[in-house]
Amino acid sequence: MSPTTRLLCTALATLAASTGQAADWSDTSIGYRYGTKFAEPFGANDIKKSIVNLNHASGYAYGSNFFNADVLLSDRRDPSSPGADSGASEVYLVYRHTLDIGKVSGSKIEFGPVRGLGLTAGFDANVKVDAGYNSRKRMLVLGPTLMLDVPGFLNISLLLLKESNAPYSKFTGTATPRYDYKTHAMLAAAWSIPLGKLPLAFEGFANYIASKGTDEFGGATAPEFNFDGQVMYDAGAAAGAPGKFKVGIEYQYWRNKFGNPYRGAAGRGAFAKTPMIRAEYHF
Repeated sequence: MSPTTRLLCTALATLAASTGQAADWSDTSIGYRYGTKFAEPFGANDIKKSIVNLNHASGYAYGSNFFNADVLLSDRRDPSSPGADSGASEVYLVYRHTLDIGKVSGSKIEFGPVRGLGLTAGFDANVKVDAGYNSRKRMLVLGPTLMLDVPGFLNISLLLLKESNAPYSKFTGTATPRYDYKTHAMLAAAWSIPLGKLPLAFEGFANYIASKGTDEFGGATAPEFNFDGQVMYDAGAAAGAPGKFKVGIEYQYWRNKFGNPYRGAAGRGAFAKTPMIRAEYHF
């Protein structure tokens, strides 16, 4: 079984586990987005990518689950192998579980703009088939989450990250033993806020990630900032099926991508500014 297939199997198993609880609410969608200004550290910028994703969010008596699997398909500026005319492919997984402390304790936790307090845990993982650097990232996260009292939702988390990678290129046969970065912090926000009475919502996430020490080759890493926001139009509402089909525009600003300083050897590929179009079907 290939690494990509194994990671997709992990995605399906995680989704099955997260939906196996008795949910008070749930939302699952498949989506597609496309942009022409993606970038990769130590590589090219202005890469065209198509991204297909499976997304699931749900809430139950004591908290909530979030799961996302992206399948990223690059054009030949991010090649699948040295000199190839085909593009790289990648699977990237994110899972978060937030335990609502107020629901567990039976006492509401509310103060100022805060409507709840949670404890969030989860993981990131990826595998990529490309010309050189397949990081095989594995990352565990843990920390508190503030749930703010806004229309829709706005959650802010302070998470500790335990990240490792094990770069391997099957094309060159070059492998690096799994390497653990220094435990570091991430300030993360995630939101979905309706825009007035229109069938529009502002959705997305923003992460500020502290430096994680030196990389597996002894180079210094840099603080990382990743903003990804979209304005989505509920096209299904006009057809009497609100929440079913959404389209919109998206923008990603990613500085020092994966902790690689864009003013160093990683170059302009470590600083992406990427507009996209996006569509989602919810079921």
